[in-house]
Amino acid sequence: MSSRLTHLDEDGRARMVDVGGKPTTQRACVARGAVRMAAETLEAIREGRILKGDVFATARLGAIQAAKRTHEWIPLAHPLSLDHVDVDLVPDAGAPGGPCVRIEASARATARTGVEMEALVAVTAAGLVVYDMCKAIDRGMTLESVRLVRKRGGKSGEWVRPGE
Repeated sequence: MSSRLTHLDEDGRARMVDVGGKPTTQRACVARGAVRMAAETLEAIREGRILKGDVFATARLGAIQAAKRTHEWIPLAHPLSLDHVDVDLVPDAGAPGGPCVRIEASARATARTGVEMEALVAVTAAGLVVYDMCKAIDRGMTLESVRLVRKRGGKSGEWVRPGE
């Protein structure tokens, strides 16, 4: 790990990193998370009984939209032209810790900076959409374990989270 945080200047002030001199390369990242919920809530999603509509389709669209606007969520993030964003939502009634919807998002770009934040924002937004659409029947849901699991490209090359 670098001993210097790139988003801080020599005086400790937040700054946007200058990526102008970096080469443009293929970047790709995968992030995951989950929305933990009551078994009845997961069953209502699976059976299409959520009054607001198709939870997975709406969450997927919200995640893609959010990924494209990551620089508006994260103050020091660079606006990127994304090549691709993909989002999968999978119901898991037998998950350790209780029923959940597992979320995985991948983002790709040909850019001077990585797409980690775009993948993480996509997972987070998808989870928030699931919560919003189901909160009328289950206010106890939790968005959990949002994490980067894999990145590729740029100076640091490839990184994979152990155990993923």
